Amino acid sequence: MSTEPIETPLVAYFSMEIGLDPAIPTYAGGLGVLAGDTIRSAADLEVPMVAVTLLHRYGYFYQRLDHAGRQAEEPVLWPIDDFLEPVDGRVTVDIENRTVAVRAWRYLVKGVSGFTVPVYFLDTDVDGNQPGDRRLTDVLYGGDASYRLCQEVVLGYGGLKILRALGYREVPCYHLNEGHAALLVLALLEEKLAARGRTGPVSADMLEAVRAQCVFTTHTPVPAGHDQFSADLARRILGERRCGWLQACGTGPALNMTELALRGSRYINGVAMKHGEVSQSLFPGYPIHSITNGVHAVTWAAPAFQALYDRRLPDWRRDPLSLRYAVGIPGAEIWAAHTEAKRALVKLVNRETNAGFDRDVLTIGFARRAALYKRGTLIFHDLDRLKAIARQVGPFQLVFAGKAHPRDQDGKDMIQRIYEARKALEGAVAIAYLNNYDMALAKLVCAGADVWLNTPLPPLEASGTSGMKAAINGVPSLSVLDGWWIEGHVEGVTGWSIGERIDSCLEPASGMDACHAAALYDKLANHILPCFYKDRERFIGIMRHCIALNGAFFNTHRMMAQYLHNAYRLVGRYVRGM
Repeated sequence: MSTEPIETPLVAYFSMEIGLDPAIPTYAGGLGVLAGDTIRSAADLEVPMVAVTLLHRYGYFYQRLDHAGRQAEEPVLWPIDDFLEPVDGRVTVDIENRTVAVRAWRYLVKGVSGFTVPVYFLDTDVDGNQPGDRRLTDVLYGGDASYRLCQEVVLGYGGLKILRALGYREVPCYHLNEGHAALLVLALLEEKLAARGRTGPVSADMLEAVRAQCVFTTHTPVPAGHDQFSADLARRILGERRCGWLQACGTGPALNMTELALRGSRYINGVAMKHGEVSQSLFPGYPIHSITNGVHAVTWAAPAFQALYDRRLPDWRRDPLSLRYAVGIPGAEIWAAHTEAKRALVKLVNRETNAGFDRDVLTIGFARRAALYKRGTLIFHDLDRLKAIARQVGPFQLVFAGKAHPRDQDGKDMIQRIYEARKALEGAVAIAYLNNYDMALAKLVCAGADVWLNTPLPPLEASGTSGMKAAINGVPSLSVLDGWWIEGHVEGVTGWSIGERIDSCLEPASGMDACHAAALYDKLANHILPCFYKDRERFIGIMRHCIALNGAFFNTHRMMAQYLHNAYRLVGRYVRGM
């Protein structure tokens, strides 16, 4: 490869998915969107970074919902060369005793000052590869365990080789964004062995040198989020020699990607204060730090709020902490910006679903991945109570969006139950479910809702970022005290809690559902609806505090600064001469 790196990076950021643009469907949800926001903030802050991910030619999937809420999935067809620039040259990786060629495509993320961070998308659709190997990078989270492990070989081994071929030789820090990238640990060990002219064994100083270079962020306590592969599959895909290195790392014979990342990283963090505590209990023996997630403020502010902040807080684009000064923005201007954002959402809802939404009615938003622990149907626990609240206290309407993983039948069933509730509540509460949730739709729903609903089963919400996106637009949360909301919640100031903080509950017990549903109804009937309809000035004050307290803090500029100070700051001094 002849392409020269733009700048010697401090950090190489590896992630299975990265959300950069709604038209580039290489992300499934929060993990990928967070990765994109992280890179955008790195570019704004002029952090020398390079990012590596996979080129998913058929995306996650295009979602279609029928009249009963039954989900069907279709491949996403997108014109790759309209967005990405091909990079000359090839590298190869060994998979199942085959040589697989890998090429790369580049996307430049431009920051507010013009500084750029390159993102390299790895692609195995290369002439000369076997037909099955050409499809290895096509689908995000598709296929079986073998397909997934092959993808992770491409990401870890292929990603490191691409960087080297591009001239990135002295990268002091590698950031593993979730365990999918853990084979990078083995790739770095193999590189150090080759530099010494050896194929093994792995020495303690080599492993320590790799650990000194790696930072690992774990994103979920949900077991499905931690990839594990049988010993037989690992031997077949990786080969005996690499599996022997797993033993040297203290893992194996089965391959647990999270354990490999933990063993191979100097700094490990969860993505919220509570998640750090939960992760420490899940992985005793490893020091787990906490760096709470954020969102890229400029990306998620609706056009009306961008214009408002440009006028009132001119530094906010390069310094989101300036949103702290939203306490001085007149309430009428905040409400005018919100009204414009809500108008856009209601227009979309009525055009796409014919739900008959009214701009003057309190609108509650719930948009996120359709997974059972998110409890998207919790608000429908007592339909008669919902009808009574709407009739006696004030009207409200509900807008939902979210995809269920193609193999997650529980998630698919949850969508159908929302459709059933929509029919049961017809004439009492208007409900809409929007198709094909993506970044563009998320921005509309997060900004256009009046209240953001979040009902995960604690402690399974590692962080959650949808409520942060809402807060950037002055939308208060009504949320279970889990994830980031434990840190962002000030009752009646930034929003409202559903129930009390619960330190551990790993099963969706009916008793907790009933308790949380009752608390939700109480807050809706006795606090939110009366405030929205009878004390608009106070409601706008809550919106103002959402921006000034939560928007100013829960952003990826602050998050990136914490990574720079806490996670990346020791890199370099351990790796010279290794």
